[in-house]
Amino acid sequence: MAVMHYHQSREVKEMPREYCGIIAAVGSEVNHIIYDGLRVIQHRGQESAGIAVFTEKLLVKRGSGLVTEAISPEEAISLPSDRGIGHVRYSTQGGQEEACQQPMTVRARFGEMAIAHNGEIVNSNELRNKLFTGGWGFVTDSDSEVILRLLSVNMATSGEIIAGIREAMKELVGSYSLALMVGPRVFVIRDPLAIRPLCIGRIGDTHCAASESVVFDSLGGEFVRDLKPGEIVELTDKGFVMHTPICEGPTAHCMFEWVYFARPDSFVDGRLVYDVRRKLGIRMAHESPVAADFVIPVPDSGRAYAIGYSEGASIPYADGLIKNRYVQRTFIMPHQGDRVSGVSLKLNPLKPVIDGKRIILVDDSIVRGTTMKQIIKIVRKCGASEVHLRIGCPPVVSPCHLGIDMKNREDFIANGRSVEEIREFLGADTLAYASIDNLLASIGRGAGELCLGCLTGKYPVPMPDE
Repeated sequence: MAVMHYHQSREVKEMPREYCGIIAAVGSEVNHIIYDGLRVIQHRGQESAGIAVFTEKLLVKRGSGLVTEAISPEEAISLPSDRGIGHVRYSTQGGQEEACQQPMTVRARFGEMAIAHNGEIVNSNELRNKLFTGGWGFVTDSDSEVILRLLSVNMATSGEIIAGIREAMKELVGSYSLALMVGPRVFVIRDPLAIRPLCIGRIGDTHCAASESVVFDSLGGEFVRDLKPGEIVELTDKGFVMHTPICEGPTAHCMFEWVYFARPDSFVDGRLVYDVRRKLGIRMAHESPVAADFVIPVPDSGRAYAIGYSEGASIPYADGLIKNRYVQRTFIMPHQGDRVSGVSLKLNPLKPVIDGKRIILVDDSIVRGTTMKQIIKIVRKCGASEVHLRIGCPPVVSPCHLGIDMKNREDFIANGRSVEEIREFLGADTLAYASIDNLLASIGRGAGELCLGCLTGKYPVPMPDE
């Protein structure tokens, strides 16, 4: 879910945006399943959360912070229903106000509607202006509100819910996985390029959908499958009602799901995230070997890569950095000062493991470089004789316009710098990134099936800002 500021200010337009997670469920104990499921995908959004359920009317509870801060267990219990949706969100500068929290709601011809959105609509401004000209007012600057109002307009015009959804999908350009309630009916929708992840499963007699399959595993359920590109699925108390995808074409799955965002125990479009990261580590060991005493991950995102590198290089693996799990991810923090100060709170070195040793430090990616520079300083201060940096993602050189907090080209450490210049800036003895070829081989998909826009500057949809 992105907050799209349509005013002309360049400063506003280039603010960081967020990444989100969604859940939908129809069946028994839905409020418990949605609440616990949101906690399972808490990594996808840590600054607000919300639940919407339907009884005789729509009931919504939203708030700032982690799931347990935004919604207390007592409040979740007070939302008994057999159908509902949920959302976790990373907020943005200018987008942290309560009105931008999800699920968002509106009253429309087919009843009260609620939406939870993961993704970003690149033609949001155009659609907003069209709806505004047609008489719609807007409460927020969010592209999710644009989707919700576009859906309600198209449903009213077509006179039918599914037809209205299909018409709206023809107008939307960008990435979206949606959980949608229209009165008592619950739908999940995936964009025609399947950029954002979305899957369905069962937990007991409850039929569910979620951004990641780990929700079903963690709650004792069963993963069924990923949604197809452009597919609409209705969740009912009897099962899933599949609606034919609006098109059968190429996909553009976001490679960053496997590289960073998804939990390692999730399956994303048929690939176990842990296996992809481990294979990338093995390939990096063959592609960029170096002599060392230990392979150490940057926890937790670098762990699977480091395990693979250790295996491929036959160099011992060690946990040399201990993570404080109660500190937010620094990558997503909007202010650079927050990212710098957060590193020392987040990671503490094990001196007996590091002191006097040649260390291969492994992580998933480098975007701004601020955090990694601080980590290398910590490792050197702890006595490492050498620090060799290995990164599981190729250099990020272009903005993401499809739902990830990477908007300012000037912030990317790889923008206009050689690998050697980056190494010198970070303070490592050597630096190597995984190649795009090895990334593709590890995911097991071709370049034509993935969105690699942040690596190549070539996007699967037209980018007005580009």
